[in-house]
Amino acid sequence: MRLFTIRRTAMLAAAGLTLFVGACGPNSEPAESGGGSSAAAAATGFPVALPHKYGTTTVGAEPKRIVTVGLVEQDALLALGVVPTATTEWFGGKPGAIWPWAEAALGGAAKPQVLTNTDGIQFEKVAALRPDLILAVYSGLSSSDYATLSKIAPTVAQPKDVVDYGVSWQDLTRTAGSAVGRKARADKLVADVEARFAAVRKEHPEFAGATGLMATTWEGYYVYGPQDSRGRFLTDLGFKLPDGLAEVTGKEFGANLSKERTDLLDTGALIWLVDKYAPDKAKVQADPLYAKLKVKTEGRDIYLENEELLGAATSFVSVLSLPLLLDKLVPQLAAAADGNPATAVQRAAA
Repeated sequence: MRLFTIRRTAMLAAAGLTLFVGACGPNSEPAESGGGSSAAAAATGFPVALPHKYGTTTVGAEPKRIVTVGLVEQDALLALGVVPTATTEWFGGKPGAIWPWAEAALGGAAKPQVLTNTDGIQFEKVAALRPDLILAVYSGLSSSDYATLSKIAPTVAQPKDVVDYGVSWQDLTRTAGSAVGRKARADKLVADVEARFAAVRKEHPEFAGATGLMATTWEGYYVYGPQDSRGRFLTDLGFKLPDGLAEVTGKEFGANLSKERTDLLDTGALIWLVDKYAPDKAKVQADPLYAKLKVKTEGRDIYLENEELLGAATSFVSVLSLPLLLDKLVPQLAAAADGNPATAVQRAAA
């Protein structure tokens, strides 16, 4: 997985691009999720104005054909009882770009069509789908990308006050809820998951003030900062990120560490996102600089494979993947951060 889509600014080939813009066709009614009633899912509150990095987009009526150009918006939509027409594949090769933690929310509805952005946004394919709303909230959309997409349909880009790919799961869920006229339902979804976090913090007071960090092995050691969803997952549990991390990551969601700053890895709990076939874990553990750190010698490091369910959920960080993380990853964090080197970090089944 690495950072292949996140680190790259999408290529734009707007010159000569033919946009197949037409009247929005009908779509099947949104699928209900979580056992909600039709009344609970009824869309309200239109028109709605949604501010973002490139201005404000007005959605005049309930959208019926939504295309997600951002990488995780499908989870928020499904949790709201809405099935997008098309999603954008990030990693994993799942049908419809729907991971197992979101399958129940899909219900019996057909899986969305899948777009890719390996070589940039597929503008012509987006246009051919005749969307009436494009969501690019968890994205690094450029101004030219936004201009092109806006010619196809109303487009909601990433927030203006956070780094690219830095929107929180709460704000993403609420933005999606407002966009489809289900703001109250979005607020309830956020409140329910936040209550789960509060319960974990109460159950694990040892997390409060302990240092935590997430890292991967992209071009050396790459760490996720305070403006990244992975970093915020840890702080939402009560952990604090290492001093000096924000200076290293700057205005990005993460950054590579120089050898001189390997000390930032020496935390109370360290989660590595690794590739199974590299093999990344062996390379990390064989590094003589890393081998000297207490996080290694005291067994406070956790290794998650990117393509496995738990590793993938750690990168997705959505209203639907978070319950899985709270159930399966928290016990590993508790074992790592308990201050007892003899406590083994047990690999989760998921």
